[in-house]
Amino acid sequence: MISAVAEMYGIHPQTLRLYEREGLLTPSRSEGNTRLYTDEDLERLEFILNLARDLGVNIAGIAIVLQMRERMEEMNRQMQGFVDYVRTEMLSRMQQQQQSPGLVPIARPVIVRKPGPREQAETAEQQPVRSRRR
Repeated sequence: MISAVAEMYGIHPQTLRLYEREGLLTPSRSEGNTRLYTDEDLERLEFILNLARDLGVNIAGIAIVLQMRERMEEMNRQMQGFVDYVRTEMLSRMQQQQQSPGLVPIARPVIVRKPGPREQAETAEQQPVRSRRR
């Protein structure tokens, strides 16, 4: 399997063995001790080769970049978990507030509109005229 992957990416099998020895790649093994590369392993290899070939990063630098990448992915998972927790907690509390009126009942405000000049004139026409005596 190692020779097929090496040929596929145009690298020497010893390069794959070196990456494995340095801990950059960890393919699983069959019962016959043959290296088995998963799709994730191949994506990681492509990333490693991109760093080495295109950017000129050495093996120590590649190891650091991969560690930083793994830490960032873990932090991203933790942040997503926190966001999910906050969202769930807020929805739960909003539902609780809608279901229970609370400890102190709150009266809904009644809005009374002050009549404008037109309404005042209409009201004056409807009222009987009173005489003024002194």
